[in-house]
Amino acid sequence: MPTPLFTALLATAQVATCQVQAPATPPTVVELYTSEGCSSCPPADRWLSALPDNDRTLALGFHVNYWDHLGWQDRLATPAITQRQRQWQATLRAPYVYTPQVIVNGADERAWSRFGADTLPRPASAVVPGLRMERQGNRLRAEVSAVPGGRRLAGYWAVLSGQVRSEVTRGENAGRTLVHDHVVRLYAPVAPWSSSEPRQHTLDLGTDPVVSNTRVAFVVTAEDGLRPLQAASLACAVPAREPKSPGT
Repeated sequence: MPTPLFTALLATAQVATCQVQAPATPPTVVELYTSEGCSSCPPADRWLSALPDNDRTLALGFHVNYWDHLGWQDRLATPAITQRQRQWQATLRAPYVYTPQVIVNGADERAWSRFGADTLPRPASAVVPGLRMERQGNRLRAEVSAVPGGRRLAGYWAVLSGQVRSEVTRGENAGRTLVHDHVVRLYAPVAPWSSSEPRQHTLDLGTDPVVSNTRVAFVVTAEDGLRPLQAASLACAVPAREPKSPGT
C-alpha cells in the first residue's frame, strides 16, 4: 500500500498545467445574443460557429431566456446572461433588446453577416493590460498586469462548449435540430478593481463535466463589465485523475 505522502505526490504529478499569454494586440471579442426560441437566430448561430478560436478572435454565444414563453425553454440561457444584454441596452441607449444581436468590440453590429473571420473589425489601438491564464486541474487563474492612468477595470469568466445539439420540439423552431458552438455555459463576472495594481482572479470549475472539460476564457473590460479591453482563452482540459496504486 502506498504511504499518504506518496499518494499526495502522485496525485500532484498527475494534475497537468497549461497556460496562455494574451497577445499585445487584443483579440476581437464577438458577442452573439441568441435564443433557441427565436426563428431568426439559426443563421446567426451558424455564422458564429464559423468563427475560429485563436489569438485574433474570441467568439461568445450568449443565450437569453426571454423567448422561453413561446413554448421552448432554452436550456443554455441564464438570467445572468439576459441581464448582461440588458446592461448593453442601457449602455448603448437602445430602445429594446433583440435577438440575434451581435456586439463586436463593444459596438452593436447589425450588419454582422457581411463579416468573416478575416474581415472582423480589429480593436482600436490603446494601452491594454497584460493577461496571463493558467489552468491546473479544474482550477484556473487569470493574472492581469497593472496599467497606468488609475482607471478602474472589471472582467468576467466565460466557460465555453462547442457542438451543442438541441432537438427543438416546441416554439418557433419546432422540428429543427440546432447546433451551437462557442456557447457560454457559465458566465461569471468579477468585481471592478484599480488598474494601477496587478490583480489575480481564480475560478474553480468543480467536478461538473459540463464545464470541467471545456474551453475557458477571461475577458478584461472597462469598469462597467461590458466593453472588452483584453482577452484570452485556454482550450486544454486537464481534470485531476484519481491516483493509481503501484502495480494496478
